[in-house]
Amino acid sequence: MQVLVTGASGFVGGRLAPALVEEGHDVRAMTRRPEAYGGAGEPVAGDVSDEASLRAALEGCEAAYYLVHSLGDASFVEEDAAAARRFGRACAAQGVRRIVYLGGLGDDADDLSDHLRSRREVETLLGEGGVPVTVLRAGIVVGHGGVSWEMTRQLVAHLPAMVTPQWVHTRTQPIAVDDVVRYLVGVLEAPEAEGRVFEVGGPDVLEYLEMLTRVAEIQGRHLFVLPVPLLSPRLSSRWLSLVTDVDLQTGRNLIDSMSNEVVVHDDAIRQVVPFEPMDYDSAVLQALGERARERREVAGQRKRHGGLLARGARS
Repeated sequence: MQVLVTGASGFVGGRLAPALVEEGHDVRAMTRRPEAYGGAGEPVAGDVSDEASLRAALEGCEAAYYLVHSLGDASFVEEDAAAARRFGRACAAQGVRRIVYLGGLGDDADDLSDHLRSRREVETLLGEGGVPVTVLRAGIVVGHGGVSWEMTRQLVAHLPAMVTPQWVHTRTQPIAVDDVVRYLVGVLEAPEAEGRVFEVGGPDVLEYLEMLTRVAEIQGRHLFVLPVPLLSPRLSSRWLSLVTDVDLQTGRNLIDSMSNEVVVHDDAIRQVVPFEPMDYDSAVLQALGERARERREVAGQRKRHGGLLARGARS
């Protein structure tokens, strides 16, 4: 099947594209800079702000994965809505038979944050052109390079003692990025997945505080926590930007969502794509291992580059 993957160089897309190729699919990897793309599939130019570029990228595709968002922008709600409309129209115009979208968990009856309400809106807008949309809703996705995971890891790494707001007691159901990819691949050709919304999560339901303390324990650290119930989301996001490299706007949007419980209430996905998801501790170990390998590779490249420069200077 010919498939377009948006966000192909991103956290999830960068893992999804090779997984689809391995399954025998013909993958088009959409990126704004195809000349710089080095991942799996055929790089194609495309930008969700340019509908003509989307139509060109989607030509001949039977399915498309929508993995983009504008969370780092102050006007992300409007931008994401406009982008979803363009993408849905482009898919309809090119005869795409299915869109697969990775959204966010959260109870619709709850007072959802702007971030989670936007994810819901995108689900609807993608299908306005008439193309069936399969939605996977996830909470925190654990894996090296993911923003939510990096926020967790860096907080533990940089702060032996932590002042925490009330949201650290909100429950969530984290899932390993490899398991998200497995679900995304699994629903592609499943006829029973067409037009449905699925909730995905790992086996552990944890408070954010438990997630932090378990990461600390896995790394042999001790984390001292002082709860401060009146610490506002705005102050929390500023504090976050000081101790992690998560930008202020993204941090604020993520923290606003942390007052919403994000757990799986319907595990119907397990009947469509049956496997046992990774537990939280295993997902953490895998993410830390990936980071360590990447750092070793970068250090090795720098060492080799430095050796070449030194030899060149002596010659």
